[in-house]
Amino acid sequence: MRDPSDIATAAAKAPHGIADVARSAGVSSRTLRHYDAIGLLPATAVGDGGLRRYDDRALVRLQRILLLRGLGLGLPDIRRVLDGEQDDVTALTAHVAWLERERDRLARQLAAVRTTITRIENGDSMNATDTFDGFDQTRFKHEVEERWGADAWQRGTAWWDAKDTAGKQSFQDELRAIAQDAAALAASGDGSDSPAAQALARRQFAWLAESTPPADLTAERFRTLAEMYVHDERFAHAYDWAGAGAARALRDAMVAFADRGL
Repeated sequence: MRDPSDIATAAAKAPHGIADVARSAGVSSRTLRHYDAIGLLPATAVGDGGLRRYDDRALVRLQRILLLRGLGLGLPDIRRVLDGEQDDVTALTAHVAWLERERDRLARQLAAVRTTITRIENGDSMNATDTFDGFDQTRFKHEVEERWGADAWQRGTAWWDAKDTAGKQSFQDELRAIAQDAAALAASGDGSDSPAAQALARRQFAWLAESTPPADLTAERFRTLAEMYVHDERFAHAYDWAGAGAARALRDAMVAFADRGL
């Protein structure tokens, strides 16, 4: 049996338990354990029963991980970035600049949509410049190319353009159906390892496999996409419209599915 003083020392050194960190950060405990296993976010201390605990510096590192995930970086790239930078203040200052740009872009999008609503209600003609202010699709191109290769965006675009109207509608309908099932899963309270959750993850895998070469849809890429569904609001909206917690429930199911080896 461990000495109580050792337990107290560990708790003082690392006051944040894994459950509290997961809940506050909006990630699953499974995700934090995975980050620990791959050396991305090692636990500061491990208590009785293998309970991971974290100190304040670990919380700062996790914040940076989540910010970099929001930028679209994969876990290997995030680790290289973090391990190559020792100055948290400098790195976080760069993150602040990016977040401010995102805030401004979203404010422009919000204004554009409100203007569209007003013009529709008043029967006014649309103005292309105002309608698409803040909507820059080329940013997706750069993200995709940086994450999955220079030809990834071109392959995806060619695949989509080759589909007929019915095929495009079917693909979008399946996305909506998955979002609705994810919302139902979130409302049910079933865990990520439940039969319903794993069936949903398999369905999401099949949906992604329509547009992704099988060799490219690895467990790591599946996990990366899963995290994006929660941490990137552009993707989260594609699921959370169906119900609160849909994106998170889908993410947890996908991570569990990936952990099983797909």
